[in-house]
Amino acid sequence: MSTKTEVTKTGITFGSALAIAISWSVNKSIIWAIIHGIFSWLYVIYYAIRYHH
Repeated sequence: MSTKTEVTKTGITFGSALAIAISWSVNKSIIWAIIHGIFSWLYVIYYAIRYHH
């Protein structure tokens, strides 16, 4: 069970970092980067669908 927890933590951390990086490159706003970092994978999926179809 410890391995599963580590994978989950890593996925959440990577998702947040990815969302923040995408948000910053698009908006150049720290506030939006923080908000998108909170939503992490939801924002990454939204960005992928919205801008890369």
